[in-house]
Amino acid sequence: MTHGFIAPDGHPRCQWCGGAPEFLPYHDQEWGFPVANDQRLFEKLCLESFQSGLSWRTILNKRENFRAAFHHFDFHKVARFTDEDVERLLQDAGIIRHRGKIEATINNAHRAQEMVAQEGSLAAFFWRYEPSSASLPAPQTQTTSPESIALAKDLKKRGWKFFGPTTAFAFMQAMGLINDHSLNCVTRERVEQARAAFQRPS
Repeated sequence: MTHGFIAPDGHPRCQWCGGAPEFLPYHDQEWGFPVANDQRLFEKLCLESFQSGLSWRTILNKRENFRAAFHHFDFHKVARFTDEDVERLLQDAGIIRHRGKIEATINNAHRAQEMVAQEGSLAAFFWRYEPSSASLPAPQTQTTSPESIALAKDLKKRGWKFFGPTTAFAFMQAMGLINDHSLNCVTRERVEQARAAFQRPS
């Protein structure tokens, strides 16, 4: 996908961010920029899981509601949620009221705590799956990769739920483990610079 969307400022962007007004700031300020903050990584994991079967626009428009409902995705707090919290969230019209996804988020908060205890941080674990730039195909030409398949398999083995290879790949795109901006996208170079300056967690 090399042809682009020409934004109101006259510069080309990735084609997908022309699909809705709220996509442009998300694209320009967040998508693809490298993230090492565990809480932000956990938030994205959860939101990608909630998106399963839905559009990202739906999730993006409800993101602040999700943040309020899940204590800004502080996984230590989410891990303390009870059955009463599940029932409360099922009544919250501001989020996606899907019992399986809500319960998976609580489960995954427990798994995140275990991962921090074992690996030091979520970031240290996830950034191990950063692929070599030389191995990447043309931007936005695939929805999974060998790394996303391996990541999903590892998470499943560790007990995480609602996180398959496609979800893992979308997570890797968004959190900057790859730069999947179109070649003519004006944001691609900014992301490349951010990735070059980024200190990989260990």
